[in-house]
Amino acid sequence: MDTLTSRCFEGRGYTHDGMNKAACFIQDRFKEMGLQPLAGKQYQQSFSYPVNTFPGRASLFINGVQLVAGRDFIPSPESAGVKGAGKLVQKDATHFIDLQNRIVVDVQKKLTWSVAPQAADYTVIQVDSVSFSKVGKPETIEIDLENKLVSRFKAANVCAMVKGSVYPDSVILLTAHYDHLGGLGTEAYFPGANDNASGVALLLSLAQYYSKHPQPYSIGFICFAGEEAGLLGSNYYTQHPLLPLKQIRFLLNMDMVGTGEDGITVVNATEFPDAFASLQQLNKDKKYLADVKSRGKAANSDHYPFSEKGVPAFFMYTLGGIRAYHDVFDVASTLPMQEFSDLGGLIKDFFAYLQSGAAAN
Repeated sequence: MDTLTSRCFEGRGYTHDGMNKAACFIQDRFKEMGLQPLAGKQYQQSFSYPVNTFPGRASLFINGVQLVAGRDFIPSPESAGVKGAGKLVQKDATHFIDLQNRIVVDVQKKLTWSVAPQAADYTVIQVDSVSFSKVGKPETIEIDLENKLVSRFKAANVCAMVKGSVYPDSVILLTAHYDHLGGLGTEAYFPGANDNASGVALLLSLAQYYSKHPQPYSIGFICFAGEEAGLLGSNYYTQHPLLPLKQIRFLLNMDMVGTGEDGITVVNATEFPDAFASLQQLNKDKKYLADVKSRGKAANSDHYPFSEKGVPAFFMYTLGGIRAYHDVFDVASTLPMQEFSDLGGLIKDFFAYLQSGAAAN
């Protein structure tokens, strides 16, 4: 967790080579564990997509008061870069406009960032409401924001497996996205501890376990890129599978698993009721988690492109604890990880059930 969220990886995103550094780190861990590539000789499955980035200057003054990128303000992800000074005109309680520079200031109670595949011809600056209240009546704005539209950002899914001892062509797949939002300017970055360094940490922990304890079925591991940009890595994989999708007996995707005091939610539970009932029973028998809650079909993480292609899949996320999300406060030091071992134990038991001959339906 500390490594994946460190300054070295710059939020595993689109500035300072952060995503590529993270991919190489994960690949090296797979190699150290003795895992083989999922197919062929390469661990990385490369693809590309457009993304609007903010790699350089990111300064903002309102009424001469300097605001801090990431904590006090963020640009909307599609914003154009802009440099200039102007006057703010109030449009309503939360919106102020600098017409000359095509800037909209949008006051928000929580700053939540994302990723955009294009750059607009305007700039929207979201400002934290508490920070905004300290500048007085907003009248002037000075901004220096650099953006760069990268038409073909290079990314890669990182894929590995432990070959099955009896049924090597039947695969149980464990997945988690490793990308996050990257950096804003030269100082701010989004660590993405819960989202989703937590899922990658658990995946690597289980990869280490299975490297020492091969199973009758092959156990595959995929760390996806481009999830925050719209499930791009998992969509790419399902369109260019390294192994035939029909060989995947079950897929378990983990995203935001760093808490757990209130248990977990399982997306697609209603789609595969027998598998979900078994998961609940395994949890009850071992008393791993406070609750295993059911949720229906949802396109909210990397399981979705697979289940749309007919692959049985669950998506697990933990409940309770901190609520930092897509902001600079999602850091490793405040993420409790109190159910990390218990969730890992439940997953091991569930994988054993999947290999016992019981069909997931």
